[in-house]
Amino acid sequence: MADAVLRSVTLASAIDLDGFRRACRTLIADAVAPENISWGTQDERDGGLFLDEPMVSAGPRAADAALTVPVPPAFVALCENVVLHRAPDRFGLLYRLLWRLRREPGLRDDPLDPDRVEAERRAQAVRRDMHKMKAFVRFRAVDEVPHGDAPPGAAEAGDGPLHVAWFEPEHHIVEAIAPFFARRFTQMRWAILTPECSVRWDGTQLEFGPPARREDGLPADAGERLWLTYYQSIFNPARLKLATMQREMPQRYWRNLPEAQLIAPLAAGAAQRSTEMIAKGPTRPARRIATAPSAVAVPTEPNQTDPAQERPASLGGLRQALDRCRECPIGAHATQAVPGAGPKRARLMFVGEQPGDQEDLRGLPFVGPAGKLLDRAFAQLGWPRDATYVTNAVKHFKYELRGKRRIHKTPSQQEAAACLHWLESEIELVRPEALVALGATAARQLTGSAVAVLRQRGQWLERGDGRRVLITLHPSALLRIEPELREAAYAAWLDDLHKADALFHPGVATT
Repeated sequence: MADAVLRSVTLASAIDLDGFRRACRTLIADAVAPENISWGTQDERDGGLFLDEPMVSAGPRAADAALTVPVPPAFVALCENVVLHRAPDRFGLLYRLLWRLRREPGLRDDPLDPDRVEAERRAQAVRRDMHKMKAFVRFRAVDEVPHGDAPPGAAEAGDGPLHVAWFEPEHHIVEAIAPFFARRFTQMRWAILTPECSVRWDGTQLEFGPPARREDGLPADAGERLWLTYYQSIFNPARLKLATMQREMPQRYWRNLPEAQLIAPLAAGAAQRSTEMIAKGPTRPARRIATAPSAVAVPTEPNQTDPAQERPASLGGLRQALDRCRECPIGAHATQAVPGAGPKRARLMFVGEQPGDQEDLRGLPFVGPAGKLLDRAFAQLGWPRDATYVTNAVKHFKYELRGKRRIHKTPSQQEAAACLHWLESEIELVRPEALVALGATAARQLTGSAVAVLRQRGQWLERGDGRRVLITLHPSALLRIEPELREAAYAAWLDDLHKADALFHPGVATT
């Protein structure tokens, strides 16, 4: 039968989990019901408010040293978080759950029980507060602090550099989160000041001290000014979402964050900056990969130049320069360079991604399965293949070995950018009236920006030189579609190419 006398339990501190567990074992052994217990801490009860009530010590007793109370592992983890909550009735809530778990087996499988829901809510609030402390603590460097003038946890004169931070947690999380900062900043001497307590790391051990005041916070240093400059420089107005930012960084933390002073002016000017960014238009990618030096010195012929600096005067000269190109790693592993093929002054130029296995072996573009599909399209459209120029944005075959097979591997943007000047040389030499971009890599290289091929296929875009570019799929994409859908996909692709009919059949609309 439950004890009807009110019991008073005094724990050593606000986060005395061990004391709480010992008290629970005693109370359960004595069958004390939750409603007959008054929970408190030593700090709260200094002053004798409960001296007339029977008290239960939080320390161990010989009689119940061997007593254990079996509970689900999840309940232990729940207690570890809930005891850090600031709510004064947190110990009573946990003991009530423990009492009910021993008497109501179905409680373990009832996620909607009000006590369980409230305990989980408090545990979540504690975890969130710990996450915010990890994210929003800002250290300021201090060289030395004179004796007698140091805030709690700060260094005394002669101790050398120290990093000090001020934080205001919602719950009793400082001692629980301090080991994280010790692991994160092991080589740095630091102190975190809070209204509840202070914690200091001297490089070897953690020390906890008395509470501090916000006035003990130290003035901004050069590192903080550098951080503000960095924060301002990485601000992207096009990605500003104030509601999301305030949800993840509540305004209660702003007064302790140096970057918060920049939020209002940056947000106010975001719309104008976004407009200015759009008005500037896309930037053309620059070739950034330098020619790799040869491991063996090779005598050069008179007037021989770096292929990266050449502007070939003919398509034949372009082929010779491509064979010497090593501006990216692909050229060192391919069989040979694969330039474009077709007549000079062709009205239409087709640009794919890169040569495939058969193209690499033969030195000609679009002679493999994708090329055969392109030939079939030309025949159905009535376009003579020898009246078009076909080429690729990247001139060497990039692959990875799988057994004895060489499997196509998509070139990186850096590799494509290194090859861009060769493609531009081809366009200057052939001078087509329009171009067809077969796939995303070709579209990016021809237009200077990323293109959503599936959304923009069948549309004409315009290059910086005024030439129009028709966007569509690469024929190899059609070969990867399920057989039962392939003919429908081919018909849709043919509709895209029909937009260029006017170049071969005057009077046909191209829009």
